[in-house]
Amino acid sequence: MVQRLAVFIGRFQPFHNGHGAIVHQALAEADRVLVLIGSPDASLSLKNPFSLEIRRKMIEAVFSADLEAGRLLIEPIPDTTYNEDAWVADIQRIIGRISAGEPGELCIVQAAGRADVPGGLFPSWTPLTVESPLPELDDARLRDAYFSDPSRLPTDTCPEPVVGMLADYRETDAFGALVEEADFLRRFRASWASAPYEPIFTTVDALVVQSGHLLVIRRGRTPGKGLLALPGGFLDPNEPLRDAAIRELREETRISDRHGELSAESLQTHVREAETRVFDAPYRSARGRTVTHCFVIRLPEADPLYTVTGSDDAEAAHWIPLGALNANDFFEDHYAIVQVMLGI
Repeated sequence: MVQRLAVFIGRFQPFHNGHGAIVHQALAEADRVLVLIGSPDASLSLKNPFSLEIRRKMIEAVFSADLEAGRLLIEPIPDTTYNEDAWVADIQRIIGRISAGEPGELCIVQAAGRADVPGGLFPSWTPLTVESPLPELDDARLRDAYFSDPSRLPTDTCPEPVVGMLADYRETDAFGALVEEADFLRRFRASWASAPYEPIFTTVDALVVQSGHLLVIRRGRTPGKGLLALPGGFLDPNEPLRDAAIRELREETRISDRHGELSAESLQTHVREAETRVFDAPYRSARGRTVTHCFVIRLPEADPLYTVTGSDDAEAAHWIPLGALNANDFFEDHYAIVQVMLGI
C-alpha cells in the first residue's frame, strides 16, 4: 500500500493555533506528517526569538501522541538564504532518509490563501491545501505584541503548553534583550514614518580575508548587540559605494600592518571588484528594506595576521578561522553572505 507523506514547512516563531490546526488537518489527510522547522541555527532576533530546541518542544507538547505513534516527524531545515537549490536539495535528502527508498506519495502542505512555499520548487508533489481557522493570525504581529507588552500572553492564539513556555521565556535574559530591541525598532521606524514612501536603505559591507581567516566585528549597539557581523554600515550622501565600504572597515577595525594603520588607498588595491555582489532579500533586515553591497578584500598572506581593534560602532574586532564560523553567532544574513561569497 502506497504511503502518503505530507510535508509542512515553517519557522513556527512561535507555534500557534493556526499551525496546530494545519497539522491536525494534515494528519487526517496523510499517513504521516513531516514538520520541517526552518531557521534552526539563526541568531537571536525579533524575527527568530526561539531556538530550534524550544520550537521543537512546543510542537512535541501539542502532538505528543502522534509523535509516539510515529505519525508526526520533526526535522530542522537549514537556511540557505541566497541558494534556493541547496534548500530544495536539503529537503530532498531529508525525505529520502525518512522514506528509506520506499515508494509513496509526497504532499506539500499549504494554508489556503497563502504562498509561503513556492509551488514551483516541488512540481511533482501533490498540493495539500488546508483551511486555517485563524487566517488573520500573523506570526510577526503575534511576536510584536508579545515583546511590546511583557504582561500579556497570547492565551487566545497559542496552545496552552506553548503559552506556558512563553511565560517561562519572559524570565530569561534573552527576552529582556529582545524587549529592548523591539523598543529600538519602534523608535527607528517612527523616525521616518512621515516620509511619503517607505524608505529603502543602502548599506555596504567589507568581507576581508587573510590567510584562511575572516575579519568580523562584534556589534556594540542594538539591533544585534553582541552578535558578529561584517564591518559595514550605511552609505553617506554623495559617497561612492566602494569608498563607503573602505571607510566603514577602517572606522570599525582600525586594521593595521607592522607599519601602522592601513590607508584607504592601500586597502583599495586589495578590493576584488569582480567579486562584488548585491544582497537584497526583501526581509533581510528588521530595520526595513535594506540593500547591501558587499566588497571582497583579500589581503596578502601574513603571519601574524594584521592587527585589528574594535572602534566606532564595533565593540570588538576579530579574525576567525573560516572553519570555525557558526551561523548562530552572526547578525541577520551576514553568515549567508559569507557562505555565498566564499563558497563555504
